[in-house]
Amino acid sequence: MSRSGLSRRALLTSAGAGAVTAVIGWNTATAAWATEADADTGADTGADIARLPALDGTVTLRGEGLERFSGDFGHLVTAGPRAVLRPGSVRDVQQLVAFARRHRIPVAVNGQSGDLAQLGEAGLESHSSYGQANPRGGVAIDARGLSKVVSVRPGRAVVEAGATWAQVTEAGLAAGWVPPVLTDYLHLSVGGTLSVGGIGGGVQRHGMQVDNVLELDVVTGTGELVTASPTRNRELFEAVLAGGGQVGVIVRVTLALVRVPERAHVFSLYYDDLDAYLADQEKVLARRRFDFQVGDVVRSADGSRWRYKAELVAFTDAGRAVDRAALLAGLAPVDTEVVEQSWREYAYRVDGFSGYLRAAGFWALPKPWLSVFLPASTARAFMARAAEVLTAADLGAGLLLFYPYLRSKVKAPLAVLPGREEVGWHFDLLAFPGPGSDTAAMLERNRLLYDLAVELGGKRYLIGAVPGMTRADWQRHYGGLWERVVAAKRRWDPAGILTPGQGIHAS
Repeated sequence: MSRSGLSRRALLTSAGAGAVTAVIGWNTATAAWATEADADTGADTGADIARLPALDGTVTLRGEGLERFSGDFGHLVTAGPRAVLRPGSVRDVQQLVAFARRHRIPVAVNGQSGDLAQLGEAGLESHSSYGQANPRGGVAIDARGLSKVVSVRPGRAVVEAGATWAQVTEAGLAAGWVPPVLTDYLHLSVGGTLSVGGIGGGVQRHGMQVDNVLELDVVTGTGELVTASPTRNRELFEAVLAGGGQVGVIVRVTLALVRVPERAHVFSLYYDDLDAYLADQEKVLARRRFDFQVGDVVRSADGSRWRYKAELVAFTDAGRAVDRAALLAGLAPVDTEVVEQSWREYAYRVDGFSGYLRAAGFWALPKPWLSVFLPASTARAFMARAAEVLTAADLGAGLLLFYPYLRSKVKAPLAVLPGREEVGWHFDLLAFPGPGSDTAAMLERNRLLYDLAVELGGKRYLIGAVPGMTRADWQRHYGGLWERVVAAKRRWDPAGILTPGQGIHAS
């Protein structure tokens, strides 16, 4: 069959009981898909139908799990796509994006990641929690169609964008090499986290996940497949990483790897005083005694107040002891716990917690997350106000992460961080409120805290739910980078079809 025509596998599934009808293309007069059934009934003459290009995968109109793509992990925004592409090749993504550009059909990638065998369809999630991955009536690309770990060798791995960090970790462990920065939850797609930045407790040493990308294959908003790196098509490389999916679809990535340590010595330090917590966390950051540094805000045992916990990890090879006293010298927590486990056990530490959230019914409830970065000079003022505003019900069964990072370690330009201060703080409200919670009020709270963060020199992370973002908000967020963002959008997505759910208003 000619590649210019419709392939046998380019099908639309109708709403009937398993009936399958091949798509003819896009009806430009009605702005709707046209199928063979339309032609058979004489409903269309074909004069207004633009034919869908040949595909190796499938385009699904209804059924086949399409409903899952109407929402996302946050369960706050619902807007059904017109269709879902399950690509059988990179060429499918090129063809679909080029077709969508010609007909002004919005397109967004949805990671929908996870282990199907373990979690089932209900356990899948993406890094989108407020409609960011929703194409708003356009076509969703199911990233699981491109989810292979292509190769792993010393220092690097080549993976398709729909592969999860868990897949990369497992393949890397077998070879003795792993990513230097991992998200806390590993069942997220590589392309999804790279589109927003990808932060974890290794940021103090290695920057974000985007800072450890060696090369990308990207399908731009014109349907062109481009290889980009720091030395090749650098402008595109920098526009894609942490770019919110605005200029291209990541399809393949070459990642930097480091040798895997064998053991993790995990120190949990507890504080009742915010100032003591801030001071000790910044001491740890400056002295570089630990390999991994995070922290969170928890309720006290009696539920009456907030406490602060620093989680600090020293990695070693098996049989090598650590000097606990030396590591903790100069720090003043009110309580300390130390656990030793394998590197792999620590990497997957969140899996047990996520299993509890699923079993308890929290996973499928609305989750009004908020994630911001703050300069060290105002981090205390922000956290003190947040501690007054937030209640135990706001947090629910979730987490509130709060830990420092070094600005100089984050190189990707669009991973926007506050001002010029070298030390900043990451505030990450990963709320899992219970049934019947006032979600609307929680979204208003997010906006209040976001506006406070901006007033204090902060920036948002592109995940999370911040309602009412305007063009002026985005201009203020990007600051001096705004014109660069607008120019990149015009150059690589001139029809403005990619990832409308971010609402960045750069077109």
